[in-house]
Amino acid sequence: MPQEFRFEMLAKFGYAARGVVFLLVAALALFSSFGGGRPESKSAISSLLDQPFGKVWVGIIGIGLFCFVAWRLAQALADSDGHGSDAKGMVIRASLLGSAVTYVGLGIYAIGLSVFSGGGGGGSGEKGVATWIMSQPFGSYLAIIAGIGLFAGGVVTMIKGLTRKFEKYISIPSNASWLTYVCVYGLVARGVVFAVVGILFAYAGFKVDPDQAGGMADAMDWLSELPGGATIFIVIAAGLAAFGIYNLVAARYRTVRGPSMADVKRTVSRPFN
Repeated sequence: MPQEFRFEMLAKFGYAARGVVFLLVAALALFSSFGGGRPESKSAISSLLDQPFGKVWVGIIGIGLFCFVAWRLAQALADSDGHGSDAKGMVIRASLLGSAVTYVGLGIYAIGLSVFSGGGGGGSGEKGVATWIMSQPFGSYLAIIAGIGLFAGGVVTMIKGLTRKFEKYISIPSNASWLTYVCVYGLVARGVVFAVVGILFAYAGFKVDPDQAGGMADAMDWLSELPGGATIFIVIAAGLAAFGIYNLVAARYRTVRGPSMADVKRTVSRPFN
């Protein structure tokens, strides 16, 4: 066993799995008959079950998502990307930890589909999360805060794309520079959807009604109801496909600096240090 326990293969496999999920989500959005589900991560994964070797593919995606979780934990807890422990760095690492938690649930869902029978229901778990939050003391205020956080995360994702900050970690060859614009498009579209989810979540807290919360499909529905909504829907849906490609690009070209085994042991004893 190598002395240095690195996360490169885990990270790249994880990015690839997330890329496939978002390509399927975009397909569900653009072609409503594809898979028979709404454009949500769970519906996208369950749409594979009817394909040849469907459970095998779903299982592989589930494993890939857990690899992505491992990479997110390395980024958040062991600070693999070197964000540091100042206020800005801690906010970034906290958001990465939140991402890890999200993909744990999606990974469990995928593995469950591959191991047990049936396709199960698609859809997101945002309404369930909202219900749980609002059952807590001051729950509606917590939901509003969570919504603001999601909205802020969406804005940050858009800025990451527009300012091309992702190029700090992803080195796209000059002969494939067009991929840079695909990545920008994908990050902006993902940021828009994320921000709308945040708005819906905050609105659910304001109305003290968890049914007002929603995931990607609800955000897409909300966008489609705006003036020129049909065009906006297509542009954002294509953007989600671009975000899927962004993840595949990351799987190929991202620089991954995984923590050593010593870093992992130190992190277990003193996380966020």
